[in-house]
Amino acid sequence: MSERLKSTQQVSNEEVIEDLTRDLKSSLSTEDTSEEYVIDPATSAEDILPPADGPGQTSDPLNYVHVEKDPDQKDEPDSDSDSIDEESLKDAEVDLTDDEKAERQLIAEELKTVGNEAFKDGQFERCIEKYTEGLKICPLQFTQQRSVLYCNRSAAKMKLLKYEQAIKDCSKAIVLDEKYLKAYIRRAQSCEATEKFDECLADYKKILELDPSHKEAQKATIRLPPLIEEKNEKLKAEMLGKLKDLGNMILKPFGLSTDNFKLEQDGETKGYKINFKQ
Repeated sequence: MSERLKSTQQVSNEEVIEDLTRDLKSSLSTEDTSEEYVIDPATSAEDILPPADGPGQTSDPLNYVHVEKDPDQKDEPDSDSDSIDEESLKDAEVDLTDDEKAERQLIAEELKTVGNEAFKDGQFERCIEKYTEGLKICPLQFTQQRSVLYCNRSAAKMKLLKYEQAIKDCSKAIVLDEKYLKAYIRRAQSCEATEKFDECLADYKKILELDPSHKEAQKATIRLPPLIEEKNEKLKAEMLGKLKDLGNMILKPFGLSTDNFKLEQDGETKGYKINFKQ
């Protein structure tokens, strides 16, 4: 088993299948080499805090980023300019006074406003740049403000169809504010755009916990289960196909193939048995 599967990090079904078949093929290699969303540019420091009438929501009037699917679009990995080294930030803040931290918070707020304006003008790369600058200067203690910066940056990345990066930013926003409804919404949308239907459904269920009246989440809990089932069936067929190919590689030296074996399910035990036919 590969080191990726041994680790505690969650991996997808596709990755499990790929690792298993790769290991088996390696062991046999000696046998056969053959809607438009706009961030309000007038955002103020008060917008960082959740309003009294909604759990974890900010003052943005709209929660959605129009999600487009492009099968030819390949998500790019995070660039160095996007990454945030929070350990370095922590070390740099050790000697800062409270007044210096407050000043940095205000600068981060101004950078967010510039980012909001860039988003409104459709300048999404510049928007990401300004939110990133804000994250690099905003003191770690201002978790809600940092959460908003991450979530806003995810909206810009979604506009550029960088859904994998958007998912990461939403996840960071949620770590900083576990009731941040908008971050769950954007992550769910990005997961659906990348066909991560299980994760998408989990986020929509969390959204309903935070806001039971959320219409899109209600619809999603009905729409997604059939998609999940369909995807799992495709994965099962793909896995069985790969296992059949590997089985034929093993049986070939003996003049046999997987066609000589028939897999039957027991109606009572639901287990499987293999029958051999010449």
